[in-house]
Amino acid sequence: MTASAVRQRVVVTGGTKGIGRATALAFARAGARLVVSYGHDGEAAKSLAAELDALGAEAETVQADLTTRQGAETLARAVVDRFGAGGLDVLVNNLGVDGHMPFAELTDTEWRRVTDHNTTSAYLVTQSLLGALADGASVVNVGASVALRGRPFGVHYSASKAALIGFTRALAKELGPRGVRVNLVAPGVTETEPGGGPPPPVAAKLAALTALGRLGRPEDVAGAVLFLSGESAAYVTGTTIEVDGGI
Repeated sequence: MTASAVRQRVVVTGGTKGIGRATALAFARAGARLVVSYGHDGEAAKSLAAELDALGAEAETVQADLTTRQGAETLARAVVDRFGAGGLDVLVNNLGVDGHMPFAELTDTEWRRVTDHNTTSAYLVTQSLLGALADGASVVNVGASVALRGRPFGVHYSASKAALIGFTRALAKELGPRGVRVNLVAPGVTETEPGGGPPPPVAAKLAALTALGRLGRPEDVAGAVLFLSGESAAYVTGTTIEVDGGI
């Protein structure tokens, strides 16, 4: 992010852990003003708030279930209260969950859990914040590179992330007349928490498949999000950037 991007007004959903947390902190270090949403983990929210405060960031955490219209509107009210109508420069739709289940055993409940978090939340939040987006704003959706390849035992996860690609491309065309850019970052396997990610033997195999010989880190993804949110990407919209180490 360039110096001219300082003081951007930014929303990051699912921003207290993993990629969302790294993204919120990266924006804070660049001088952005932040609203960060979280679901249920109050301790993670308190920890993030303390870290943001230590950075001198102007930030607010908002608890909301973004898989529901009510939760999305709760977030939207908080954003308008802080930034004003038409005062939002960047929306990062990061909220998401993983899912691992054989297709033959996939239940309706598990399908809805994954698609509600990974796809429906982006629809609800973006629609609820349309009026808050400034002309020329940036929307960055966080998908997954597996959406482009598919993953066994993760049909619902792959499908939910693949849907974000179409969502991104179509919305970019619809919001383009306002100068609003809509893009997607597609991470590969990422070590989202200390000790997180796949088991060591699996992680080693996946790392060996990448051109860079390692798994991704949340900061790798945050860097791509900040690029798409800044002036350097002023003519980039409707695209998907894979951040997967060349797997």
